[in-house]
Amino acid sequence: MTRASQRRRVHRYTADGGGTGRADTLAGEEPLEIRLDGRPFTVTMRTPGHDFDLVAGFLVSEGVVRAPAEIVQMDYRSGVGPDGQRTYNVVEVRLAPGVALPDTSVERHVYTSSSCGVCGTASIEAVTKVSSFDPAADRTGLPVPALLALPDRLRTGQKLFATTGGVHAAGLFRFPDGPDGDGAGEPELLCVREDVGRHNAVDKVVGWALRENLLPLGSTVLQVSGRASFELVQKAYMAGVPALAAVSAPSALAVDLAEQTGVTLLGFSRGTSFNAYAHRERLVP
Repeated sequence: MTRASQRRRVHRYTADGGGTGRADTLAGEEPLEIRLDGRPFTVTMRTPGHDFDLVAGFLVSEGVVRAPAEIVQMDYRSGVGPDGQRTYNVVEVRLAPGVALPDTSVERHVYTSSSCGVCGTASIEAVTKVSSFDPAADRTGLPVPALLALPDRLRTGQKLFATTGGVHAAGLFRFPDGPDGDGAGEPELLCVREDVGRHNAVDKVVGWALRENLLPLGSTVLQVSGRASFELVQKAYMAGVPALAAVSAPSALAVDLAEQTGVTLLGFSRGTSFNAYAHRERLVP
């Protein structure tokens, strides 16, 4: 079952006054409630699909878990619609013994929209997290030509965007070391995820990596299709990703956080050039 996209009838108008009816494909967007050990934790708006990756990545980003063994089970046990059918919009998570539930002061007391990954936190202190990993210790060299090629390589994996034009994407690339330890090897595309929320796309990638037991994500670059916000830098930091590249601009706070956490931050990466905003020492010709 998939609800990642839906067909709708629209009427297209043109400047010459003409108009025609046609079918259009839209990106899906539905609420997803996350429950931890039977307790409501948050509700986020997302594109259905890879929900368990999304939940796992969100828990990494929130500092709740850092290893796959800390999640015992995830399922759609709850969430039944008025027709008695399962909605697939509630994910129950059972944490391993000894994994602390988030303090009530950092619970999301309102829903998280598809455009906001930190909206709804109960206190400003809860916005900034402390990672179990240290991206600053990652010495992987990042060849500029390979970095410039990432947006086009990401685009080849954006299947939902190709049909809807309405979703963000995040792609995780591993940069293997060359013979001199300079990161000269060809980067490998590990995972691409799409969602109406750019933060959800990143959480889906991080959650996939957690479930594959790949954290921390050393020697990788996270390429995103939109801008580089504070929240995306924080998600990269929490997963141990040493570099984040964005097609659009970063915010000032994103640059500050990247400087503090050791994350190389690139913006306006569009195939022929990019701007390096933080930790450009990793870049090699």
